[in-house]
Amino acid sequence: MTKKPLAFRMRPTHLEDVIGQQHLVSEGKIIHRMVKANHLTSMILYGPPGTGKTTIATAIAKSTKTAFRQLNAVVNNKKDMEIVAEEAKMSGKVILLLDEVHRLDKAKQDFLLPYLENGMIILIGATTSNPYHAINPAIRSRCQIFELKPLQPGDIKTALTRAIKDTTHGYGNQTIHIEDEAMNHFATGCNGDVRAALGALELAILSTEPNKENETIISLSTAEECLQKKYFDHDKGGDAHYDVLSAFQKSIRGSDVNAALHYLGRLIEAGDLISINRRLLVIAYEDIGLANPQAGARTLSAIEASERLGFPEARIPLANAVIELCLSPKSNSAYKALDEAIADIKKGLAGEVPPHLKDAHYKGANQLGRGLAYLYPHDYESGWVKQQYLPNSIKNKKYYTPKQTGKFEQALSHIYHNLTR
Repeated sequence: MTKKPLAFRMRPTHLEDVIGQQHLVSEGKIIHRMVKANHLTSMILYGPPGTGKTTIATAIAKSTKTAFRQLNAVVNNKKDMEIVAEEAKMSGKVILLLDEVHRLDKAKQDFLLPYLENGMIILIGATTSNPYHAINPAIRSRCQIFELKPLQPGDIKTALTRAIKDTTHGYGNQTIHIEDEAMNHFATGCNGDVRAALGALELAILSTEPNKENETIISLSTAEECLQKKYFDHDKGGDAHYDVLSAFQKSIRGSDVNAALHYLGRLIEAGDLISINRRLLVIAYEDIGLANPQAGARTLSAIEASERLGFPEARIPLANAVIELCLSPKSNSAYKALDEAIADIKKGLAGEVPPHLKDAHYKGANQLGRGLAYLYPHDYESGWVKQQYLPNSIKNKKYYTPKQTGKFEQALSHIYHNLTR
């Protein structure tokens, strides 16, 4: 009989043993509370590969002692779902883990919906796609949606160490030593995918001859071969990582294309697509902003393309985005204006909403004696009418200071000055 992969054998069966995702499964968090109260609802778990979607579903089923079945929305047909439904009728309830749930076609959806409604099937959908975009609203509205976060290098190391020491499912019966650089490489090179890390570790153990002392030593070169990625001295969890991210953003802000591409290359070699994409989206709105408003939308498109492609092809849309952001005019006027407003609110400079702006359903909001009636701008030919919007205590406050960058912000500046004269 073929031995099952290490990642499968080491899959936790209790929530307490789940690595990472503590915002969902630790004591007092939502999934832990569901299991403790034995009150499960259908849910969709979404996040990158190897972050624990199937593990959490399995642990939920084991913890509640409920029948558990696993199907794939692409591979399995409606007949397979009918079998699960029949089992649910017999046992009262079945937990169904449905991989690739965003690929569920209409016939399968229509079949499942009544069972989700009456609670006979507790659906745990797993997907790497954003469910708010990819999943049919009829299914989505019947499920809680939980985002799984990428596992950190420390989490991966915990999983690897557990696999080495476990005598039942892992390699605890063998003497195995992993060099520090090899361990770091497994933990960072897998890009948060614990399944990939465990698969690479198992390949390294099985393909390495023990020495004379019967000790299996996993070196950096072995780790590189088994993970098919060259080691790069870039600790994703340490200061060096954030230094590179900082240099990346500052190079784009400073319009230095060559430096930005250099730091992008270092982040790509570290395999950190998530940090790259998050930082690029921040840059598009923080540093470019109103100077090139379309840069935000195009950056988001590049990010979505990179996530679908994965490395190495992901580098292509990323390079396009970085070069555009570097060479775009820069403006931080929008977010600086908001920061000033928030600073005033924190100082207590909020004040009462002017009476004519209060909810019209509020009793007496527009009654005489409480202030001027609200002037509806659409009733005026210009689409604008002068009236007070800020509270009395800060009615003359100005937060936004437009910059003369690209044509778009210049146009905004002209309109703003005309409206605030």
